[in-house]
Amino acid sequence: MRYSVRNPLRTTGLVVLLGVVMTMLDTTIVNVAITSLARGFGTTIATMQWAVTGYLLTLSMTVPVTGWAVGRFGSRNVWLVSLVLFIAGSALSAAAWSVGSLVAFRAVQGLGGGLLLPVGQTMLAQAAGKERMGRVMALISVPAMLVPVLGPPFGGVIVEAVGWRWLFLINVPVCAVALLAAFLLLPSEPGANPQGLDVIGLAVLSPGLAALVYGLSEVGNGASLLHPALWIGLALVAAFTVRAMKVPGALVDLRLFGNRTFAAAVVALVCYSAAMFGFTVLVPLYSQLAEGGNALDAGLLLAPMGIGAAITMPVAGKLTDSKGPRGVGAAGVVVAVAGLVAFTAFGGPVPIFALGLGHGLVSTSVMAAAFKTLERTAIPAASTLSTIAVRLASPFGVALLAVLLQLFTRADVARPFTYAFGCAIALAAVSLVPIALIRSKAWKGSSSAPV
Repeated sequence: MRYSVRNPLRTTGLVVLLGVVMTMLDTTIVNVAITSLARGFGTTIATMQWAVTGYLLTLSMTVPVTGWAVGRFGSRNVWLVSLVLFIAGSALSAAAWSVGSLVAFRAVQGLGGGLLLPVGQTMLAQAAGKERMGRVMALISVPAMLVPVLGPPFGGVIVEAVGWRWLFLINVPVCAVALLAAFLLLPSEPGANPQGLDVIGLAVLSPGLAALVYGLSEVGNGASLLHPALWIGLALVAAFTVRAMKVPGALVDLRLFGNRTFAAAVVALVCYSAAMFGFTVLVPLYSQLAEGGNALDAGLLLAPMGIGAAITMPVAGKLTDSKGPRGVGAAGVVVAVAGLVAFTAFGGPVPIFALGLGHGLVSTSVMAAAFKTLERTAIPAASTLSTIAVRLASPFGVALLAVLLQLFTRADVARPFTYAFGCAIALAAVSLVPIALIRSKAWKGSSSAPV
């Protein structure tokens, strides 16, 4: 039985939020349990870290196939299969009996989780239409901002109260509800573009992305810039890019970068995401090393950022739909940069809160701009490209700021964190340039239809 709904966008939003919240949470929630897991399995923390790394790498490898899968099977079918994989991976991870089994089952989780966010973005963007793009991007941006901030303390409570296996078991009932809601509420939709799978492109790009993300992560953890994974990943991604520009029907449609607004929005997201992710990784280090705080102090220091973003994201969605994304995004960058500068100079939670206010304006408006000028059939490919770009920008920002911190620390420079934070400020400010290139004439105003 399939229930009819009067507001398909609101229904789709509910279904997507139910599905993506737990996958977002799983990117951070397990971090707090690494020590407990290592002790329980009788292994080292370095070995146990693969339970986190394997999940992230599988996420990265899965994303490129999103556009083809949605075109071939339809977004609803891909969404349901992704949820099933994520539930199965969660249940199996909870039952893991060794390090190897946990890493393997986390990879199954990653197969499902890697598809859920871009497919969810695709369904929301297609249901919203061009007139409500800002508000619908705000809908998915709120949990994307809040969940990583709330994940570590939430995970700590679970581990202390009922043990690490519940980090995975808790996914099962939540995602089961999401699966049932999707089955009942999402309309059946055949694939709109049933083309063949670019097997060669998949064989080159997916391992290339995994190697690049891993290499950047290792550099961020102190490895040399000559780490083999980094350069192997760069070579594979470059090879895919060259091939995709020549071969029709490539796994990822790079021709979308010919759309000025989409290209400008993605470049802005890359610069800004690199700055923000790098900053959020350095802040806990700063709290513990420079200010002598403990792990709880470090985690709580970022909480005002999530609160600030949650306040401005809904406002940003409405302003973006009515006024266009360029002014909203630029204003957000200015506020965020001001928060970064104030934190670098004075520290404390107030600048972090201001940073969050700006972040809520930027993420919502720029993501909406990326989809606004595209035809409905191009949205799956666009979601794939933008997700890949942000997934690469995040470890790049962490690696860049971490390398700078290490260099200035070794050089015995006073206040080395100041220089690393200065790089984050510069990266965020640079995003103003592509934001200025977003076309405002394509924005025709808001729709009177409710979200």
